[in-house]
Amino acid sequence: MQGTRELSTWQELVTPPSSPLRAAVARRLLRRIAPSVPVTLRMPDGSSLNQCQNTLPVFDIRSDALFHRLGADLKIGLGEAYMAGDWNAGDGSDLADVLTPFAERLLDIVPAWMRSFRTWLEPRHPAHEKNHREGARSNISRHYDLSNDLFALFLDETMTYSSALFEGDREAAGFDDLAAAQRHKVERVLDLARVGRGTKVLEIGTGWGQLALQAAQRGAIVHSVTLSQEQLEFARSRIGEAGFSDRVTIELRDYRDVVGEYDAVVSVEMIEAVGEEYWPVYFETVGRLLAPGGRFGLQAITMPHDRMLASRHAYTWIHKYIFPGGLIPSAESIQRCAQHDGGMKVVEEYGFGLDYARTLHLWRQRFMHCRDAVAALAFDGTFQRMWEFYLAYSEAGFRAGHLDVRHFALEKSR
Repeated sequence: MQGTRELSTWQELVTPPSSPLRAAVARRLLRRIAPSVPVTLRMPDGSSLNQCQNTLPVFDIRSDALFHRLGADLKIGLGEAYMAGDWNAGDGSDLADVLTPFAERLLDIVPAWMRSFRTWLEPRHPAHEKNHREGARSNISRHYDLSNDLFALFLDETMTYSSALFEGDREAAGFDDLAAAQRHKVERVLDLARVGRGTKVLEIGTGWGQLALQAAQRGAIVHSVTLSQEQLEFARSRIGEAGFSDRVTIELRDYRDVVGEYDAVVSVEMIEAVGEEYWPVYFETVGRLLAPGGRFGLQAITMPHDRMLASRHAYTWIHKYIFPGGLIPSAESIQRCAQHDGGMKVVEEYGFGLDYARTLHLWRQRFMHCRDAVAALAFDGTFQRMWEFYLAYSEAGFRAGHLDVRHFALEKSR
């Protein structure tokens, strides 16, 4: 789906909603929380909503359209306002530094009485984004089939688009350290699933082939399935060039349609795209395909269980622009579905959310550094601001503890 989307085609951005009453409520809400957030909130006329300190990151409001967008839909309006240039990280502030204090105070920003109406007021997920077979293929394509060349600009040489696992001081790690941290992460997932020579492995979600490659290097026989045509072609070529075509088979196939029996199943950050409605099917499928005593090595982004329950029906900016149809599970929901639907129990679990924050930071630095190359691929400035916000917004979520990423080793009963 490579190609430009000029600003004139982003209709919600060109013509912001006009809702004076809701805009006034949003402005009042921002004034209410301003004293408690360590961010300088600068208005379009240059005044500040709170005490200006040179050491604080700056939320620079450029247009009153921000308040109309927030009033129309708080969960979507902030991101759309950034895409449209209604606000910026001012005075050289880092965008994630601006967003993190708001993420840390997520439950305090909206009053309890307003949250109680969320179920009735928030838009729901569009029906066409449900993760049945046709919908899942479409949802995956909208993100992962953008352009292999685009992802290659900001990912490291392993082409791994999931959290790295750093050894040593993660905050001191630079982009040149990312490939080693990604390989270390993959090795740990393979260890969790007890993958070794002769192991028959199913991978759900191929990515660009790094995990399949490392499993083959261990002597395993790998069957990998993906719904991304772009990733399929890239990964097959990569595996062939490495000389492992005899050990690795990659198919364009829905995980629900896989048959056979495997010693191990592995999946890295694919469960977030499954959708809550299909979690039972996902774990039932893994349990069905695993041999007795087999292991499932899973890497998953998670969120606190109460937050997941409160927000699971909400349609957010991330759904609209980045990952349609998805839902981040909680560790509790993974454990429950794995046991109830898949006949598996968690035997090992490990969280490393701050490693994801660092990974996202390094990706964003690289993405911003490659702006000209991104534009040369026909992705316009609005697209670039969208991805800058997506990466910073996600980083803020992990820094604030609102999100986590976890490794699970799940074992099927003998």
